[in-house]
Amino acid sequence: MTTHPDSDRRRQPAPLDQVSKRIIELLQADGRQSYAMIAKEVDLSEAAVRQRVQRLRDSGVIQIVAVTDPLQVGFRRQALVGLRVNGDLSSVAEALVAMPEIDYVVTTAGSFDILVELVCEDDDELLTLLNDRIRALPGVWGTETFVYLKLNKQHYDWGTR
Repeated sequence: MTTHPDSDRRRQPAPLDQVSKRIIELLQADGRQSYAMIAKEVDLSEAAVRQRVQRLRDSGVIQIVAVTDPLQVGFRRQALVGLRVNGDLSSVAEALVAMPEIDYVVTTAGSFDILVELVCEDDDELLTLLNDRIRALPGVWGTETFVYLKLNKQHYDWGTR
């Protein structure tokens, strides 16, 4: 099963000092900042910043990735799908995690057992994914699809509060 790196560690908040929090905030503002620039901001050596960033990555506290705009790279359809499941949720979640079109899988409490966000090239791909793959999973007895008409906000710079 592929999950968020070190997902078990996410249950225990990592002890972060103010310097580590500031490094995270700086990387959220610009993930391409040099260690030298960050070092000046946090009053550490470049080597010390490099080590802290590596520790944050290794512990699963941060990931450094390029975030794309799906429309700009040819994916014209995004949707949030709520699934209702009978039986073992983890086996259904594992199957969903393995689908490359799905970029977000979360087990929930409430009206849905699992929520997934998916990104497709078009409505035909969305229909195939929903009908032939998601609804065909053992245990899935209902889905509700929320097609995105417009993405109004998607930011990852909320900081460390």
